[in-house]
Amino acid sequence: MKKKQSRPASRATARTSARAATRTAPRVAPRPKSRTAPARPKRSTKSRATGLRPALKTADARAVRNAAGAPRRELYPPIEPFKHGYLRVSEIHEIYYEECGNPAGKPALFLHGGPGAGADRRARQFFDPQHYRIVVFDQRGCGRSRPSASLVENTTWHLVADIERLRRHLGIERWLVFGGSWGSTLALAYSEAHPERVTELVLRGIFLLRYAEIRWLYQHGASEIFPDRWEAYREVIPPDERDDYLRAYHQRLTGSDQRTALAAARAWSVWEAATSFLYSNPENIRKWSEDQFALAVARIECHYFVNRGFLRSETQLLDDIPRIRHIPATIVQGRYDIVCPATSAWDLHRAWPEADLRLVPDAGHSAFEPGNVHELVLATDRYRSR
Repeated sequence: MKKKQSRPASRATARTSARAATRTAPRVAPRPKSRTAPARPKRSTKSRATGLRPALKTADARAVRNAAGAPRRELYPPIEPFKHGYLRVSEIHEIYYEECGNPAGKPALFLHGGPGAGADRRARQFFDPQHYRIVVFDQRGCGRSRPSASLVENTTWHLVADIERLRRHLGIERWLVFGGSWGSTLALAYSEAHPERVTELVLRGIFLLRYAEIRWLYQHGASEIFPDRWEAYREVIPPDERDDYLRAYHQRLTGSDQRTALAAARAWSVWEAATSFLYSNPENIRKWSEDQFALAVARIECHYFVNRGFLRSETQLLDDIPRIRHIPATIVQGRYDIVCPATSAWDLHRAWPEADLRLVPDAGHSAFEPGNVHELVLATDRYRSR
């Protein structure tokens, strides 16, 4: 007699059994597929059309990571000079200078802005004091240099000669040059005149001394963004002279009436101070409104700008970039810099695509804004071991 064969389980029963087995069996991670992932195409660091780095190679992309929690670099702790003094550079002028950090370290020169502002004590703190021999000086007529606010024998090329005189006086062969705002102008002028003396450049808030840049801040442009602050600057000058504020201010700042000169100096200086930060900085405005500081910075700036920086042409600094294209350089630029708008930094980078441009998306003009500090300290750290 044949044995009765069992019938196969229905599909529904099979599915139910499978679900039950799944609930009771331990989970095992699926084995990875054996297919080899295709290699990622290499990203070009330069645009074929322009030879420039793509826009997101600037600090805009890095800021997104910083906002996600990565801490920003800050200034190094305050330090005092290990040496300071005066160097006579002409029969009229002697400049104050100081050295900080490591006497046997890599030489670095800090060039302050203005022209005429003098060096802030915090200038020393952009550099690692264990690795750098930091040189800071006050340019002719400003800060601790003597005589104060003097316009005699005070041109871009006098300052370039002073830098070389100071280098020789300190026995330095070559040095990193760091400059922001007018300091970037002077750094470019010096390095283009003496490229063999510069190891690297760190530039911030680019100012190329073109008339459009001067007009933007002192005639029309920034006035549209800071109309409240512009009013005090404007009111010093009578309506019939307002077609040329630069010339009108120059007449008052260099005239014989000291009261008129001081009023003009305060208005000029406070206007610049009020536009220098993304968020207004009352402490900075107070400093720039002090009589002697305001007089020095306003007189010397106006003197330089009326004379177009004593350059052979307004494009000289861009025209001579081929002389320094081999020098490693970092350009740090606040996206919302009202004093020196980002157009100048972009024009410099187009002429000098090898330079590392860092556009800081949440900063204005001042070197001491957090985003600018971060990029500037990163730059000096990168260059300290070269």
